[in-house]
Amino acid sequence: MTRTVYVNGDYLPETEATVSIFDRGFLMADAVYEVTSVLDGKLIDFEGHAVRLKRSLDELQMAEPCAKDELLEIHRKLVELNGIEEGLVYLQVTRGSDGDRDFAFPAADTKPTLVLFTQNKPGLADSPAARKGAKVISIEDIRWGRRDIKTTQLLYPSLGKMMAKAAGCDDAWMVEGGYVTEGTSNNAYFVKGNKIVTRPLSSDILHGITRKAVLRMAAEAQMVVEERLFTIDEAKEADEAFTTSASAFVMPVVEIDGTALGDGTPGPIAKRLREIYLDESRKAAL
Repeated sequence: MTRTVYVNGDYLPETEATVSIFDRGFLMADAVYEVTSVLDGKLIDFEGHAVRLKRSLDELQMAEPCAKDELLEIHRKLVELNGIEEGLVYLQVTRGSDGDRDFAFPAADTKPTLVLFTQNKPGLADSPAARKGAKVISIEDIRWGRRDIKTTQLLYPSLGKMMAKAAGCDDAWMVEGGYVTEGTSNNAYFVKGNKIVTRPLSSDILHGITRKAVLRMAAEAQMVVEERLFTIDEAKEADEAFTTSASAFVMPVVEIDGTALGDGTPGPIAKRLREIYLDESRKAAL
């Protein structure tokens, strides 16, 4: 079945959607993106994604393509047109095109490119992967220094995913200066003695929308959270570990660099946080 997608004001069959070959998102990854989950046909944490999108645009001196209310309506219409009950809405904004290639930004009045599409993901909430838990490896973090901006510069994270697959694992945690930064597409945590440890916010990691919600919910559930730098060796000695992201929610981690955590199955805190997050997010969905 052909999806309906959105390109610069038009709802089109995916087979008819086009963007200029001179678009700076295509030529230079001069673009930012967001991914919003859909559960029960409703958008999860849309407000947080909209706020972060504006921050990314502002940091790159990129114009907003439309107002937030209009963006919400585009999301909702795509979900309706494509019959999405569980899945994702991908949004990308690029600096657009002035009809040629140049390192310098195009004229300030160049219209940004706005593209959205849906992905149908039945069983997104009741995920077999979450029941099993993920295995991760550690790799060196060699990305650029502004990971807090959600750009489409995802080549190294993609390579990291492939390194993990080659090792028979699910994902990679990146390490810089001896300390874990984050996963290839998620924020990283470990649990020791009922204390949740995760790296503090900075330009070194993405300011995860799911991270923010989960940490708030953990505090409300009287769980202890410590935001500090940590090493892979610390994480390997943990009782349990997990990651958070918009597309996987709370994902238990059961093995790091070949070392099983606990009994090698998803830990109780990760499982409980996943339950709380899904329950609360469904209640607040738009």
